[in-house]
Amino acid sequence: MRVLIINNLKSGAGNVHLLDFMNELGRNGVEITLRFLNGGLDLKQLLADAAQFDRVVAAGGDGTVSSVCYALRNTGIPVLAYPAGTANLISSNLGLPANPIVLAQITLGNDYTTFDVGEFTHFGSAEELPADKRCGFMGIAGAGYDAEIMERAQQLKPSLGMFAYVVGVLQTLAPTYARFKITVDGVRFTSEGIAVLLVNFAKLQFDLAVTHGSDAQDGVFEVAIVRPKTPVGLIPTVWGAVLDRVLGYPARRALDVRPAREVLVEADPPLRLQYDGEAPEVVTPFGARVLPGAATLLVGFPVGESATADHAHRQAR
Repeated sequence: MRVLIINNLKSGAGNVHLLDFMNELGRNGVEITLRFLNGGLDLKQLLADAAQFDRVVAAGGDGTVSSVCYALRNTGIPVLAYPAGTANLISSNLGLPANPIVLAQITLGNDYTTFDVGEFTHFGSAEELPADKRCGFMGIAGAGYDAEIMERAQQLKPSLGMFAYVVGVLQTLAPTYARFKITVDGVRFTSEGIAVLLVNFAKLQFDLAVTHGSDAQDGVFEVAIVRPKTPVGLIPTVWGAVLDRVLGYPARRALDVRPAREVLVEADPPLRLQYDGEAPEVVTPFGARVLPGAATLLVGFPVGESATADHAHRQAR
């Protein structure tokens, strides 16, 4: 087996366990190629010969994993979402453990399946986004309150880790309230709120899901309009997400949720954008569409089980 590892040196606080992961692969006869994503060569160059490998490991945060999955969309090459970032929400949604030895065993195995990819298009100009103004996301993208939190947390993540997001929330107690013009699968409507979220993988920290019953394999994502004017108005929704873990509680009172294959979002005033924790210095409008089954990902549970279900054996690992 040949494995290509893309290691983002800027993700999280760095990954001190990656050597253990590679040693375990080596003990099993794997040929390893390690490349670093550090602002030099771009990702397309690093993945130019990806078809020559049996597995690609995206060692970084959610933004790194999404970028690799988007670059390899529709190739069928299995990708491991190696959790080396701050939040690592994609790997968590896939049931992947933090243990590098178990991650190596998963890489050697054949438990992989296809998932939808979101394609995010920005219509303005920004150096942070690719020249064609398109990028991919696997978890959650959007504009408004969440992007403001991400922006404030960016500089603090290397020193504070997950607590950087807590600081970001505390610094964003008065988010921008905007009027939205949204087109979902050709149907246009207006709304108001502090954010518009596009949800593919729905689970956040503490296994709480933004939306109820979201499925990253159904060919649609959920468009969730966050309607309260202040974060206090989100408390019933957070409580609903807690209840959902044990009772199957669908209510998300602060959210207007609609399924979509394609969406266009305009906001007045313009709102900051984010995709899987990346917060470039760009604002609305933006468009997005679902690429059904475009990513092939290794999972931490037997293929055939739901990526959104609770798995007791996940904790056992």
